[in-house]
Amino acid sequence: MRMRYFETKKGRIELIPMIDVMFFLLVFFMILTLRMIPDHGLGLALPQASTAKMLPRPQILIALTSSGAIHVQGRVVGRAALTRILSRRVGGRRPDVTVAAAKNVPFQDFVTVMSAARKAGVASIGIAAHQH
Repeated sequence: MRMRYFETKKGRIELIPMIDVMFFLLVFFMILTLRMIPDHGLGLALPQASTAKMLPRPQILIALTSSGAIHVQGRVVGRAALTRILSRRVGGRRPDVTVAAAKNVPFQDFVTVMSAARKAGVASIGIAAHQH
């Protein structure tokens, strides 16, 4: 059967390109939304240092409050659980840790956190401070 020159074909909707576009839009808006979500942290009055410099974003943030509580990634943990949390590997290696302590935190609490990090094998530890 030969097709005639002016014979029309029935149109059809291709779904595969439409699905590709929808996935692209979905990924685009997911990435955009994740960047808009602020980090939840504690309001700490950090000590000031004239030589402070900007550190890369840590994988684990430990916050010490003046009441003696230890916050890891926004939740309160005990001193015994701190070493266990820090000993987990992230991406096949020990995580980068930043310690943020309020101005009036006893030095012993700070040393306890640093000791737990050393026991867990953490080699990269940053100390948060405000630069003035």
